[in-house]
Amino acid sequence: MSSHDVMPEMSLYQPVRVEDAIGIANQFAERGWLVGGGQDTYGWLKDRAKSADALIDLKGIESMRGVKETADGIEIGALVTLTEITKDPIIAERYALLAQAAGRVASPQIRNVGTIAGNVSQDVRCWYYRRGLNCYRAGGNLCYADTPEGMNREHAIFNASRCVAVTPSDTGPALVALEAQMVINSSSGQRVVPAEEFFVGPNLDILNTTVLRPGDILTAVRIPSKWANAEFYFEKVADRNAWDFALVSLSAVMRVSNGVIEDSRIVVGAVQATPRRLTEVEQAIRGKARNDSTADSIGNLASRDATPLNYNHFKMPLMDNLVKRALRGQA
Repeated sequence: MSSHDVMPEMSLYQPVRVEDAIGIANQFAERGWLVGGGQDTYGWLKDRAKSADALIDLKGIESMRGVKETADGIEIGALVTLTEITKDPIIAERYALLAQAAGRVASPQIRNVGTIAGNVSQDVRCWYYRRGLNCYRAGGNLCYADTPEGMNREHAIFNASRCVAVTPSDTGPALVALEAQMVINSSSGQRVVPAEEFFVGPNLDILNTTVLRPGDILTAVRIPSKWANAEFYFEKVADRNAWDFALVSLSAVMRVSNGVIEDSRIVVGAVQATPRRLTEVEQAIRGKARNDSTADSIGNLASRDATPLNYNHFKMPLMDNLVKRALRGQA
């Protein structure tokens, strides 16, 4: 009998070019696992909850590293670590929202290793699923969290469809707010997908959390200059300031002139399987002053269509209050 303290046997590939990585990924299809920082990967494999025939280590691909300026913003290589994002001077100066979100991921040790691509691509953290139970997301016919006995304090209050797990990414909502573009390479060529469409919910795909499929490699993230130097607001509420995933998080960008909100994008994390954009709130605050009055009159729109589970009703007022704090500019 093999010990669960020992990694299962598999092949290791370490390509140095994207083209080679794509070829290997195509060869193994579902049985190949792309690895950047490996923070999500190794837990799955060690616990035997998932398995692979091959690990494709991308860390040697230099073209997937670094932050560079483009004609219309910046491009962040998929292998850029979360710590590097927090320290990059261009991101800090123009897109501080992303730096703030990256700085709240887990712990310094994890941020030093974890990559931007890994943070947006990680699987859900529902403990029933992670324990290896045969739930809907694992191919079964039951959502254990969405039952009268289910423990669902951390789960979804919007758009649950068979699965009530939420997105665990801290940087995902910030990228949606910034209108980022995800650069994906495969044997078919390169395609660029808006961050808002990169994440997928269980109503569209019960098995995957993003549009990435076997053979696809997320190689870069592009952020347009549209929201550079806007007014940003990020807040993450978790049980502990370090290590824990969000109970609710908020990423907001606003263009404010003479105290009036001209345009905005407000995105909430950890309330559904994908980052949730609050378009109704965005429309309601356009042309309004960024102050207490606007916050008090509009903030409660955020949770209006929520359908909470047995143990997560608290997420509704929490979400509303985060929106109000953003609209007040309250740190």
